Amino acid sequence: MRPRHDDPDIPDSVTPQMLDKVARAELKTLSKENAEWVARHLVMAGNLIDTDPTAAHQHALSAGRRAGRVAVVRETLAITAYETGDYALALRELRTFRRISGSDAQVPLMVDSERGVGRPERGLELGRSVDRAALEPAVRVALAIAMSGARLDLGSPELALAELSIPELDPDRAFDWSASLFFAYAEVLGELGRTEEAAQWSRRAVIAAEAVAEASGAFELETVEIFEVDHPADDPHAGAGAGAGAGAGAGAGAGAESDDDADTAVEVVAADVEPDSPAGNADSAGASVAAQDGASDSADEPDGGEPDGGEPDGGAENGGAGGAAPGLAVDTPSVGTAAPSPTDVVRDDPDVRDERSARDGDADRDGGE
Repeated sequence: MRPRHDDPDIPDSVTPQMLDKVARAELKTLSKENAEWVARHLVMAGNLIDTDPTAAHQHALSAGRRAGRVAVVRETLAITAYETGDYALALRELRTFRRISGSDAQVPLMVDSERGVGRPERGLELGRSVDRAALEPAVRVALAIAMSGARLDLGSPELALAELSIPELDPDRAFDWSASLFFAYAEVLGELGRTEEAAQWSRRAVIAAEAVAEASGAFELETVEIFEVDHPADDPHAGAGAGAGAGAGAGAGAGAESDDDADTAVEVVAADVEPDSPAGNADSAGASVAAQDGASDSADEPDGGEPDGGEPDGGAENGGAGGAAPGLAVDTPSVGTAAPSPTDVVRDDPDVRDERSARDGDADRDGGE
């Protein structure tokens, strides 16, 4: 164990109780005093990861010196290394985390780290070795984004689009991860020169992000449906109630402004119902990547054999991993442990509106019969 004076300072206001309960439970294998020190360093790493990744990494290193065999510590060390651009170290620590925990929750970050060290092919092999059906939806989406980025690295935008064509690519529903998926899809469409579709998916991403942000907390266990209401141009009251009772979706329409929707308001209805699973209406253009690329039985590369308790070696200078990095939390041991509630989003797409109106009309006729 290194002397304590090598460790970064921790404010007295930071306590072990600030650490996630699941992570604290993993520290029970340590002595009480050591567990408290490690917990406080993990809290600091989580607090600093967005504003000062280098300082967060120093706290993660300090936790690693004291608890090298605890999965959440190695996971935190890996994520902070990734955020500082040390993809070799991140990859090594992620392998150790995976071996200790038996979890595939950070495989997306492993794929992206392989990209960071210039090995997108190995990232693809790793991603294909995982049973995606067994992953949490958030992890599955993050993996699709990372795999798509690897395809772009190899100059295969069509295959990159296919990687993103998953059931979660549903513009009618918005989850925490939907905006990232929609933006990634838009980026690949742009690479293919399909600019109009790219703009449409970018707009959908903005709407989804704002709808989820507005709905978080207030409708935590509810499904939020967002409808667009076209008011007649001569209606003096047009748009009067767009935000007063809308609450959760008032900002959802802000990201979809256009010349022809000046009289369009966003009306949100919260229904206390069990949310449906996302509809699998992914783009059929990339239905099967495996059919084009061939199945691979490649397994994860075994860990480099570094001792779990010691300070990890510094990684080599690496290139950036690009824009497909999944955003993963530092202070939790896994990603997507709880399925988020969906937000139903009806976009300003006339074709979609017409299709939904037709479905509603059919339902009314069937009910009348």
